Amino acid sequence: MIKIIVDAMGGDHAPAEIVKGAVAALAKDKDLKVVLTGDEAKIRDCLRALPYDAARLEIVHCTEVITMDDSPTAAIRQKRDSSLVVALKMLKEDDEAQGLVCAGSTGAVLTGALLRVGRIRGVSRPAVCPVLPTGKGGKVLLIDAGANAECKPANLCHFAIMGTAYARTMGIAEPRVGLVTNGTEEHKGDPLHQEAHALLKTLPGIRFVGNVEGRDIMSGDIDVAVCDGFSGNIALKTTEGTALALMNIIKTNIKASFMAKIGYALFMKKAFKKIKNVMDYSKYGGAVLLGIDKVVVKSHGSSKEDSICASILQAKDAAARKLTDSIKEMLAGLDAEALGGEG
Repeated sequence: MIKIIVDAMGGDHAPAEIVKGAVAALAKDKDLKVVLTGDEAKIRDCLRALPYDAARLEIVHCTEVITMDDSPTAAIRQKRDSSLVVALKMLKEDDEAQGLVCAGSTGAVLTGALLRVGRIRGVSRPAVCPVLPTGKGGKVLLIDAGANAECKPANLCHFAIMGTAYARTMGIAEPRVGLVTNGTEEHKGDPLHQEAHALLKTLPGIRFVGNVEGRDIMSGDIDVAVCDGFSGNIALKTTEGTALALMNIIKTNIKASFMAKIGYALFMKKAFKKIKNVMDYSKYGGAVLLGIDKVVVKSHGSSKEDSICASILQAKDAAARKLTDSIKEMLAGLDAEALGGEG
């Protein structure tokens, strides 16, 4: 049985959708136990109409909530009875707790994970790593997607190592790692990316395939896309926005023509449904904070039942596949000087 802690009060639709997602995850995985942290009365009110296995669901009452308006560092230090801080404390101190899921403030989750749980020894900086669909039907890991706006070459190398370890736990034996910059040629990019490219070429344990452009991230030709957090966050938000815009354009044009409506109903409905499912971020769970000493998954702030359920199962799967141990193994024996310093 694997125990995953869930901040029931984090996110735009907490606690109702968080509780529904937790119950859905319990129904899908009989080897899962969930601990919900938050206002017990509100959580039980949400549970009242839901069938669930009470033996595998625990509630830990908390009196405070960290909001999006709170300063992350101040909130983590001052709101000690908040649902997030209590969840992080349990993750750190409870040997049975192997993962945490939160849809609340990204800054608070990252800051709290660093201060309360700690980073893996040898990791210069933890990074946000979401899973994206590819044009060939597979998945690609985007790392970093926003935790580190300014990076050093050593940080990008650590991102490549952690991304490779994560991809391997997902069943990819030899993950292809690409460095996202403004051209595929080896000399392209600013000094940061040029130096990182030179280091990645000689870095043991990873399959570096060279520079890739933004349009190649979801091509299916790479398994790990390495970015600085500034560029990665823009790439992620642009991808999400483009997907939504395209779906809206398609809907608008179908509705604008009677013949288009007929063609959609008779021939294209199933195809568009498949496309929508592929592009729906809720199907892929959240973003793992790679480099933290236990599994932490940050769900989208607007996550509802399906996305929370997927995030919990994602955290459980990463814990079961020993993600943090895999990262530690890859980092063992690496020469910090060969990476240009710890960063």
